[in-house]
Amino acid sequence: MSASADPLFSAPSLLDHIRPQALALPESGIVEVMNYGRKSEGIIPLWAGEGDLPTPSFISEAATRSLAAGETFYTWQRGIPELRAAIARYMTRLHGVPEDPERYYVTGSGMQAIQIALALTLSAGDEILIPSPVWPNAAAAAEVIGARPVFVPLSFDEARGFWLDLDRLESAVTPRSRVIFINSPANPTGFVASREALAGVLDIARRHGLWIVADEIYGRFFYEAGEGGLAPSFHDVMEPEDRILFVQTFSKNWAMTGWRLGWIEAHPSLGPVLENLIQYSTSGVAAFMQRAGVAALERGESFVAHQIERARRGRDIVARGLASSNRVRFATPPGAFYMFFGVEGETDMRALALKLVDEANIGLAPGTAFGPGGERYIRLCFARGEAQMLEATDRLVRWLQK
Repeated sequence: MSASADPLFSAPSLLDHIRPQALALPESGIVEVMNYGRKSEGIIPLWAGEGDLPTPSFISEAATRSLAAGETFYTWQRGIPELRAAIARYMTRLHGVPEDPERYYVTGSGMQAIQIALALTLSAGDEILIPSPVWPNAAAAAEVIGARPVFVPLSFDEARGFWLDLDRLESAVTPRSRVIFINSPANPTGFVASREALAGVLDIARRHGLWIVADEIYGRFFYEAGEGGLAPSFHDVMEPEDRILFVQTFSKNWAMTGWRLGWIEAHPSLGPVLENLIQYSTSGVAAFMQRAGVAALERGESFVAHQIERARRGRDIVARGLASSNRVRFATPPGAFYMFFGVEGETDMRALALKLVDEANIGLAPGTAFGPGGERYIRLCFARGEAQMLEATDRLVRWLQK
């Protein structure tokens, strides 16, 4: 083998010639712990943002029927008309917005929806304001473009939980600011912005001519509004011409994390540009996957309700356990399906996550994976069955009290 064909010889010189933005992207702290512990026998994996239920059969069977019918060709870039119409009906049912399929654009996951939303609104050198701690992928997507994430610290106290200081948010605006990214209900903190807070964010965006990218994927997982309640949404406070892009996914509500299916909601005037961005990234989502999405929206309400109730029970189990340990700093989250907590005497959350794999046989995600403000916390996903959450909580509390 010649020296130039030897990977050990060529790799360093190749890395010297790739984009700095790609090279600088951090490795996922969540994936590190998952890879470390996934082969541990009997481990309870609470590290990822998904539950333990597989996709319901009525959803999978819709995809199977589509494949059997030969729907394996190129398809609509914006999404098949049936899915866009189903999304429109679903959003009208939830939020009372006008039923308009031209507002919805199907993407290959919620993550791609974020990437396209940022490609639409950010250029190299621009800034995006992101309340933190936060799921890291949006900031990384901005960095790939060459934009700079500006993290705005969330406030915290045990009585109130996490909350967004609007004065702090506005003070972070500069002439380079272009976008405010708001995830509510939030991963990893469970923070839920009130209607008044969302109106305040919108006022800031209007004053400074900024876009809002609204990640409301956990909007159904809101525990303070009673059964079937929705978290406050920008739909509640916006006008039709406001600069808001909504990003959504099928992953959480319908247990479809592995399907990689989502959508963007935007003003219809943006349709041609969004269609082009989809065309030049994936050229559309496979038709059989979209048929599954139609089935989820049209037949999945009882499953969504079941998912939410399981998560509520899981949350309450974990909260009771943590409170009994007398070593934990936390507030019971009003939304999403994560407990984000600090542990007395533990300052290295990466090391703690690895230690919990080895010593308690449970998998949690270190708060260091979620940006500034997460360094003293660890995240637990409670979207699982009651028996498993009782066992996981028992293991965690016994470790905390030893």
